[in-house]
Amino acid sequence: MAILKVARMGHPILRQVAKPVLEKEIKKPEFQSFIEDMIETMHEYSGIGLAAPQVHRSIRVSVVAIQEDNERYPDQKNSGLHVFINPVWTFKSQKEDSYWEGCLSVPGMRGLVARPNKLHVSFLDRNAKPQEMTVDGFLSTVLQHEFDHLDGKLYLDRLVDTSKLVFEEEYEKYWANGEHEEVD
Repeated sequence: MAILKVARMGHPILRQVAKPVLEKEIKKPEFQSFIEDMIETMHEYSGIGLAAPQVHRSIRVSVVAIQEDNERYPDQKNSGLHVFINPVWTFKSQKEDSYWEGCLSVPGMRGLVARPNKLHVSFLDRNAKPQEMTVDGFLSTVLQHEFDHLDGKLYLDRLVDTSKLVFEEEYEKYWANGEHEEVD
């Protein structure tokens, strides 16, 4: 296993629409190794999600694992580890939740983003088996964030307003405790 280099904002791969993965590729040892490398990279950088374009592969793969001891999102419950290959999603609610998002490709910053709070996703798992799940709340936001990467989008494209883009130190100092948060 290996820690992969993370593309940072400005790298053209982050703005490309990723290509679907062929089912016959999924079970190959090289692809399985790539998934393991993505998971290891996500954990190395204390991330809760990572999309293949972020590690310089323009394919439709994301990994997500929210752990209760994550230093960036300590109040969130454990989601388990999920591998999403060729995800297709639909919004199941028009109600939106707002969260302060961060991104390994936009290091050192957080931005307030409003997204639909319920999502249904169909995908292939790491064994090429079709799966479906419906999620809500924070996990819905995390999946939408990761799936945006597959379509060449960054959370910055979805900011509530640009005054809610802050450096992480200022986020911790002024916004993390909710005193200044202006979210409905």
